[in-house]
Amino acid sequence: MRASATLERVIEEQDFPIRHGVFIAVAGPSGAGKDSVMEYARQRLGPADSDVVFVRRTITRAKDGAGEDHDCLTDAAFEKAKAEGRFAVSWEANGLKYALPGSVDAAVREGHVAVANVSRSVIPALRERYGNVIAVVITAERDVLADRLSRRGRETRTEVLERLERADAKELAVADATVIDNSGALQEAGERFQAVLRRAIAWSAVSDSV
Repeated sequence: MRASATLERVIEEQDFPIRHGVFIAVAGPSGAGKDSVMEYARQRLGPADSDVVFVRRTITRAKDGAGEDHDCLTDAAFEKAKAEGRFAVSWEANGLKYALPGSVDAAVREGHVAVANVSRSVIPALRERYGNVIAVVITAERDVLADRLSRRGRETRTEVLERLERADAKELAVADATVIDNSGALQEAGERFQAVLRRAIAWSAVSDSV
């Protein structure tokens, strides 16, 4: 996997890192069920819903109805938006380009909790940009990953095997991350992630005074 992370705006000492709110960076191998775990928690937020922003990603991939709901751009349009500073961070992986919108900065600055599915390689850049980052790695056992990747039907057998190898890569480990195993019932992983959200909401509520 070729993955790179770039800060899309010039970092000025007085503006960065952005504090007050919390950024939850959700990473993990393809097939781990990251979107499902996040959606489980989102549906159960209740009164705290207004405090949490689930970030919609921009991807150079057409919607296929089976994956996440994202904004689509061609490669050329993506590079134009990047040059115009419309992204907070961007990266490349699996032959695609990904980005988070610049509106994430305002959400965190205003004290909200921003949640986004990101590549593990972009987390160091996020930790430079935001003062309070919680890294969450959602994973699953290898045979579970293989089964899920095969059933979604996006990749060839070779591509599935390559994804599994990347999932095992030690260099992609994330320091100080909360690891959630989603090999079993979605409820178990979802409840653990919901606990992370509650902790982030509580922290963002008092971050101005600590």
